[in-house]
Amino acid sequence: MKKSLIGIAAAGAAVVALVAGCGGKDTAAMDRSSSPTASAPTGSGKAAGNNADDVTFAQGMVPHHQQALDMAKLVPSRSTNAKVLDLAKRIEGAQDPEIKKMNGWLEQWGESTSMPGMDHGSMPGMSGMMSAEDMKMLDQSKGAAFDKMWLDMMIKHHEGAVAMAKTELQKGGSADAKKLAQDIIDAQQKEITEMQGLLKAV
Repeated sequence: MKKSLIGIAAAGAAVVALVAGCGGKDTAAMDRSSSPTASAPTGSGKAAGNNADDVTFAQGMVPHHQQALDMAKLVPSRSTNAKVLDLAKRIEGAQDPEIKKMNGWLEQWGESTSMPGMDHGSMPGMSGMMSAEDMKMLDQSKGAAFDKMWLDMMIKHHEGAVAMAKTELQKGGSADAKKLAQDIIDAQQKEITEMQGLLKAV
């Protein structure tokens, strides 16, 4: 009889221990899920590490790049300068994919792909943007006069993009956006130097 009671007591203790063990695991899981360091859903902007400055950078740089493409597309029908033609082609080849990348981020972040109240033809105050009048003058010129005007405008345009990219490096939160900002600075600073050299030869 005593052996039977001892067996029952031992079995009861084992059940209590098992329940306590499971409860400990459940509690630990609950503690982890309620922890402030728990990961946010991957589709959220916070999980992607972006902030308002990243949104401003992308929303501003997309139309800025788009105007550069508009300028580059004028070159083949207005210039015979092989170096200007080559540069325009390279600018178009680099900036078009960057526009697609930034629009993809904005969609992922749940933000508008355009800056409210602005379009790439009218952006007063945006660094390096040409006015509608500037673009009209460029459109109406040809030959060496076009080359000089285009290079001068594109240098200013690139300088504006570099300034915007530097702001993103200082204030942005998205690692991807900051990497693109650095790529823009590296590429466009190099092209500014190239265009300054071409201007002297026009």
